[in-house]
Amino acid sequence: MKTHILTITCRSMAGIIAAVSGYLAERGCNIVDSSQFDDLQSGLFFMRLVFISQEGAKLEELREGFAPVIKRFEMTAEIRDSEERMKVLLMVSRFGHCLNDLLYRWKIGALPIDIVGVVSNHFDYQKVVVNHDIPFHHIKVTKENKPQAEARLMEIVEQSEAELVVLARYMQVLSDQLCKKMSGRIINIHHSFLPSFKGANPYKQAYERGVKLIGATAHYVTADLDEGPIIEQDIARITHAQSAEDYVSIGRDVESQVLARAVHAHIHHRCFINGNRVVVFPPSPGSYASERMG
Repeated sequence: MKTHILTITCRSMAGIIAAVSGYLAERGCNIVDSSQFDDLQSGLFFMRLVFISQEGAKLEELREGFAPVIKRFEMTAEIRDSEERMKVLLMVSRFGHCLNDLLYRWKIGALPIDIVGVVSNHFDYQKVVVNHDIPFHHIKVTKENKPQAEARLMEIVEQSEAELVVLARYMQVLSDQLCKKMSGRIINIHHSFLPSFKGANPYKQAYERGVKLIGATAHYVTADLDEGPIIEQDIARITHAQSAEDYVSIGRDVESQVLARAVHAHIHHRCFINGNRVVVFPPSPGSYASERMG
């Protein structure tokens, strides 16, 4: 038996769940997990199903048989093999905590992805990446060569067939054109002080202002800098007795955990972009231990 994941986005209307469950029942499939959300404001319906198909059932046959349901409800839908690993390209600059965390989770199997490469505008983590038998790509970025640098990046994305790009503290701003072309396929992490503490040393600024919470936000990248749809957030409490260096250390931990959880949700097809927001369904029962992050 094979386990598959069905994701659906469409206009909200009567009969969707009945049609979907009826089709799967006709094919002898057993639904083991179901999540759905009906957004009354946008009028959109989102659904994620995990089901077990009969032995011998082929993925293409399941997709072809489901086509009439897609047409009837004008769905954006996809049936995927749950064991198929997503191809992911990581990008980093000079802060390596998020990169190292993702590599560790990948190595121990907590993050089931195929890392097809790491791109950086510096050489700081070349040895770390190569030691993991992962291709390392150095792309120098300046004001003068930015179009050429992004063209090279897109070459790597296309050649590696990367389905997701993760900015693991990559400190270069991507162009509007690239953001639009890769819409819904780039995840970024930043400290949650934005826009209050912009520029250099945000944690030092936070220390000087005596903040009591340190946070991090993972979001999809859009043309609006650091304002894309939010996938995951978390915080850590701070006391007056902690130093500016403590802020940085605690902030790095929060950033690493938040980014890992966001990537994990995306690769398991639990994220649905809903305008400026993201619908994030919970992990499937029975897989919580393997999907628990942070």
